[in-house]
Amino acid sequence: MRKLIYGMNLTLDGYIAAAGDDIGWSGPPSDELFQWWLDHERASGLSLYGRKLWEAMSPYWPTRDQQPDATPAEIEFARNWRETPKVVFSSTIGTVDGNTRLVTGDAIAEITRLKAGDGGPMTIGGATLAGAALRAGLIDEYVIATHPVLVGGGTPFFPALDGRVHLNLLETRTFPGGVVLTRYETRR
Repeated sequence: MRKLIYGMNLTLDGYIAAAGDDIGWSGPPSDELFQWWLDHERASGLSLYGRKLWEAMSPYWPTRDQQPDATPAEIEFARNWRETPKVVFSSTIGTVDGNTRLVTGDAIAEITRLKAGDGGPMTIGGATLAGAALRAGLIDEYVIATHPVLVGGGTPFFPALDGRVHLNLLETRTFPGGVVLTRYETRR
């Protein structure tokens, strides 16, 4: 069975985006944090995206390595992003391109099917998609890069839940700029 990992940058008050889908609250990541995310993504065998995250990533990363101002880490991230198979879950997008497959039907059924298969860990991104997977009990690990900023509202990392989810701490690490990364596994 494949592991499903939900990880994102978030504010100290728990939001991945401020009001109006503003993700500019974090500023550019430190080189060390960007490298950590790159290594994390390299370890993924499949990336699962909700529509909003897909629409934020897909215009930028396919060609970022071809831009003259791209850093070596951005070049590596772009190459890895293109090469990693992706599944986008959306009922409103008509097509996707590159190494990507579109699922318009039951996301939970498809994620369950993918988890039951062989392969490396899967990452999931996008608050709505990940929230549905969390409520269905499919998330195995959480990666939270908490930035020292409060935005007061927006899109929360965690959805409202019907019950408790108990976790075990796997890792804590501090990055420049006061970002604290924590990793937790779901206690089963």
